[in-house]
Amino acid sequence: MKPDAQTEEHAPQLAMDADGKTVHCTGAWVAMKISRLKQSIALVNWPTENDLVFDCSALTALDTPGALVLNQTVNELRQGGKQVSFSGLRPECSTMLQLIASCASSPKSPPVSAPNWLNRAGQRTWRELNNISNMLAFIGETALILLYSLRSPGRIRWRAILHNLQSAGFEALPIVGLLSFLMGLVISYQGADQLQRFGANIFIADLVGLSMLRELSPLLTAIIVAGRSGSAYAAQIGTMKVTEEIDALRTIGITPAELLVLPKLIALVVALPLLTVFSDITGLLGGMIMARSKLDVSFDVFLDRLGDAIQLSSYLTGIGKAPVFAAIIALVGCYQGFQVTGSADSVGRQTTVSVVQAIFLVILSDALFSILFNWLKI
Repeated sequence: MKPDAQTEEHAPQLAMDADGKTVHCTGAWVAMKISRLKQSIALVNWPTENDLVFDCSALTALDTPGALVLNQTVNELRQGGKQVSFSGLRPECSTMLQLIASCASSPKSPPVSAPNWLNRAGQRTWRELNNISNMLAFIGETALILLYSLRSPGRIRWRAILHNLQSAGFEALPIVGLLSFLMGLVISYQGADQLQRFGANIFIADLVGLSMLRELSPLLTAIIVAGRSGSAYAAQIGTMKVTEEIDALRTIGITPAELLVLPKLIALVVALPLLTVFSDITGLLGGMIMARSKLDVSFDVFLDRLGDAIQLSSYLTGIGKAPVFAAIIALVGCYQGFQVTGSADSVGRQTTVSVVQAIFLVILSDALFSILFNWLKI
């Protein structure tokens, strides 16, 4: 019986006095008893004309939900034209009620309008310029670390370089060889019909040789490596950043660029020219097979004409592009990996960005090479 009596004693109530001017607030106005308090308030018959005084001398406890209910009740009465005052309110309860009232009556901030197209364009431009600045800083830091490592070869991690050389170079041979072989077949097949009309079957060697060795082999190989290895670099470094391994490396005094970026850069600069040579061979092989079946040009005749059609400068032009493409792919992939902000979603987003940017920059640099070689008459 005692617990029930104690519960009834502290039950929150709001009752109107017989004079119709005094409202008695009793019990504990706390979160656990809000539902019962609201029921008590709903049963009150408020007078239409009298001003009211809330007698809170019997109020045993008041927390934030209770103060919200009391403030809401008082505000509704005031909006109905009544004057409401308090008596017997303890200082701590008064402070709580004033805080709730000030928060409830604070003016709402006006809605923020969406920026117009000029603001959006300026913000986008500023973000891109900032991104370019950070990218240039990353390239400069990597270049300094590379120069320092060349001065102290003992700091170069040869095991990591060989591992990246295997993953980015040797393991990419099947896909590079297959696609280059098919590309040689397609070029030879498409050119065969046109050359047959003029009786110039032998010039199929010129078409396949120049297109593959000078342009398509280095470009196709770079695009494959960008999608295969560049994305792997971004995902690996991004995952390490999410798991705070990058911060751990800095804590123990190891520069992340020296451990993660430099081996990948060196390995890819070595591997991509070799993959380009392999792509040249398989592309020419595909062109030779199609030339023999479509134009009846034998392998010996094809190779003899190829030696006359292809100059050494044309071959070296294609090979010379590969190290530049490799540096672009490695730097973009690693940089985007370091831009991961700490979630799995960010890893996927930056991996996609790395592939798109690497392929775009590879094609852009190839176009610049074409302009340069044309200006140099190569």
